[in-house]
Amino acid sequence: MQFVPALILTITALFVVSCSQDSPVNRATKQKVLLMGNTAEPRGLDPHIVSGVLENNIIRGLFEGLVIEHPSKDGIALPGVAESWGPTDPKNPIEWIFNLRKNAKWSDGVPLTAEDFLFSFKRILTPELGSEYSFMLYYIIGAEDFHKGKTKDFSTVKVSAPDSHTLKVNLRSPIPFLPEITKHYTWFPVPKHIIEKHGKPEDRFNPWTKPQNIQSNGAFTLKSWKLNDHIEIQRNPLYWDTKNVALNGIRFLPISNSFTEDRMFYNEQLHITYTIAPDLIEYSRKNFKDMTRNEFYFGTYFIRCNVKESPLQDVRIREALSITINQQDIIDYVTMGNQSPAAGIVPPFAGYNSPGNIKFNPEKAKKLLGEAGYPEGNGFPKINFLTTDRESSKRLAEALQAMWKKYLGIEISIQQMEWTSYLNTMMSKEYDLAAGGWIGDYMDPLTFLDMWIKDGGNNRTNWSNEKFEELLGEAERTAGQKERYEILGRAEKLFLDERPILPIYWYTRNYLIHNHVKGWDPLILDNHPYKFLDLVAD
Repeated sequence: MQFVPALILTITALFVVSCSQDSPVNRATKQKVLLMGNTAEPRGLDPHIVSGVLENNIIRGLFEGLVIEHPSKDGIALPGVAESWGPTDPKNPIEWIFNLRKNAKWSDGVPLTAEDFLFSFKRILTPELGSEYSFMLYYIIGAEDFHKGKTKDFSTVKVSAPDSHTLKVNLRSPIPFLPEITKHYTWFPVPKHIIEKHGKPEDRFNPWTKPQNIQSNGAFTLKSWKLNDHIEIQRNPLYWDTKNVALNGIRFLPISNSFTEDRMFYNEQLHITYTIAPDLIEYSRKNFKDMTRNEFYFGTYFIRCNVKESPLQDVRIREALSITINQQDIIDYVTMGNQSPAAGIVPPFAGYNSPGNIKFNPEKAKKLLGEAGYPEGNGFPKINFLTTDRESSKRLAEALQAMWKKYLGIEISIQQMEWTSYLNTMMSKEYDLAAGGWIGDYMDPLTFLDMWIKDGGNNRTNWSNEKFEELLGEAERTAGQKERYEILGRAEKLFLDERPILPIYWYTRNYLIHNHVKGWDPLILDNHPYKFLDLVAD
């Protein structure tokens, strides 16, 4: 694109100017306030309502679960609200005990107890709340039936508090990786006394997360929230481990334009960017070599299909759309971030062999389209492709639009929306095709498969399959990892054969990080625990 060289000249000039002054980064480093790009205005800060990465970036600073991430090692759990934990019978990990620390408090000084967890679990499972992530607790005996309204008796959900600092969880099958799951914000406690003060727990519009109301239990508390400007969190003096928290605060900036975000980094206005504009990746590598990161990210970019909308009801149409996506061209000329073509929904994972074999095949696609009644694309109805308002999203959408026109002879229109409107439209299933993606919530292939259950809050495709769900249930009851992965592989194959989503690439994280930031190591889930970070000028 012709404007890039001029843009780079401008950026370089700005950087030279910034380095000769007391830059925002230098001032923030002295104040120990981390400046982070966060792509868009969050949908909210309620751990039971949101479902996005950008919301997670803020929530994990405000709230803390039973265990937390290790700052440099994937798959390792460190103590959070729970001082210790484990199954009562290691050979049959069905019943788990979490021993809560007695000095855990909410930011207003109210003690945090096991009752807060019971309240939280009941709230997220209450059908009226409409949580998209309620399925994350289905591992608990009785949780699924309670959430689906088969009973209104929460005592049938097998979680209990033998005393105020002990939490007992009974699972419907052995899950050795339960601590990994509890790192997810759906398992976080929320403040019962604050939520009930401001309304009904099941009210999605309960104002308890407004800046003047919210109380949290994490290493930080909410300091300010100015719409479309920033969210700032500050160190929580009542956090149980506050003496070991180095940062005084974090300021999240909703910068939707990645060129603007990168320019701000080059101009020393940010410590960390959310991403790098594809056209500036190579420039960043050359000019900010030690600050440019390219890391494996446990996630998949794909397109959702609304399978109830014509003509996407026909699996032949969905497959034809899928195999006319030249994934490698998308990576080489659009995203340019060293991603890998996605052969399936589950990214590469140790011990798991994806059955996916999705490959570019326009000749087969033309044949499928003809068999479905649209030879050479004739008579194919015009359908919409929903995506976000980022400039990188538009470029990718236009590339797909051109491929479908070239290889299938069909017209696809592009509909761009800002983040919250995009999510609401997708959740209400008022779309034909929709840009999507999924980052693993924990380190297991199941995190990419269990979201596609019938009526799952994050499914959003109108697709479901009883055999698929039977396979997930069978995998859940299987203790051996090899056997369990084999069953999950069969489930993924069934899912891909029906193609409710069109996989494009497996993610990488391309971002810029200032050398003042200390303690930020690569993590494949990218859930960096802020309590271990520091800012130190060189």
